[in-house]
Amino acid sequence: MGRVASCTTLYRWSGPEPEWADAVALEWDGQLSKAQNAAAAAVLSAVKKEKELLVWAVCGAGKTEVLFSGIEAALQLGKRTCIATPRTDVALELAPRLQKVFPSIAVAVLYGGSEDRHVFSPLSISTTHQLMRFERAFDVMIVDEVDAFPYSFDQSLQWAVEKAAKKNAARIYLTATPSKRWQEECRYGKRNFIKIPARYHRKPLPAPVFVWCGNWRKSFEKSKLPRVVLKWVRERLQAGKQALIFLPHIQLMENSLPLFKQLHSSIQAVHAEDPLREEKVNAMRREKIPILLTTTILERGVTFSNLDVAVIGAEDPIFTEAALVQIAGRVGRSADFPGGNVTFFHHGKTKAMIQALVHINHMNKAARKAGLIDE
Repeated sequence: MGRVASCTTLYRWSGPEPEWADAVALEWDGQLSKAQNAAAAAVLSAVKKEKELLVWAVCGAGKTEVLFSGIEAALQLGKRTCIATPRTDVALELAPRLQKVFPSIAVAVLYGGSEDRHVFSPLSISTTHQLMRFERAFDVMIVDEVDAFPYSFDQSLQWAVEKAAKKNAARIYLTATPSKRWQEECRYGKRNFIKIPARYHRKPLPAPVFVWCGNWRKSFEKSKLPRVVLKWVRERLQAGKQALIFLPHIQLMENSLPLFKQLHSSIQAVHAEDPLREEKVNAMRREKIPILLTTTILERGVTFSNLDVAVIGAEDPIFTEAALVQIAGRVGRSADFPGGNVTFFHHGKTKAMIQALVHINHMNKAARKAGLIDE
């Protein structure tokens, strides 16, 4: 948004609807799975009928590809479309993918400091914060990771999304971890939804393993890594397997980084306020970083091809069921590397940890029953 004072004059467009002359065509030759096809058809129907739809899809199910045909139809019908996401990282990752499959239009990417903030486009990818700049602008509003912080906790952001959409706009929500209330609404037929319980590569979701690591905080205070954590890290370094290690707090992560660097000098840490955040994530993708310590900032919206994941202090309240499911969902996303290890190091199991395991096992069971995965 930029800085706005109480005396700032705000304007809104009251002229004719903007139009785009170029024909819009989807250029994508990929194939959708059976579950993806069903979801894509539901999205297309919601767009055409201007309805609301929840796409409840496991992490790595290929939610973005499910949107392609619906977005194409919307643009061909002259419907201005927005994909909103709570996090800048996700917007930056989605932008090149959408631009590649819709090369005939310039996709606008809106986030704090974006150079596209004054650019009109029939297709915009925006953080939810930036939607405060719009009023009744979009015919199709797609909200990715609808349960993610800060959108799920900040009513002003929810208001911004609602304000930016036209009153009769199609509204499509995407998530792997809908809120308990939304899950109940789906269960009792009060919410229109479609579920994708399996990934496109037809392999089961990696389930987390719980490993007790004692009082890990005291170990860090004594400048030591817990023995089981040390063993886990060394095994990944010896095997040349990249890994993400999640810690509950920034200060704890920064204090423990020197301990990890003793094992390998290229190990790095990243968090939301890190000015080198984007560079570090890209270096991880290029396999320049063997292990990346992180807060929950990387729990969703980023994809690495061949990865193991650990959570240190999985019992901390910041690691909710949804957060743990999303963290586990970083593993096994690639068809070339559909498996991997997910370890929750803890000093006592929590309800959230158990619920996350039950959630993942439930999705795998549903996928098996529907014939959507191969063992």
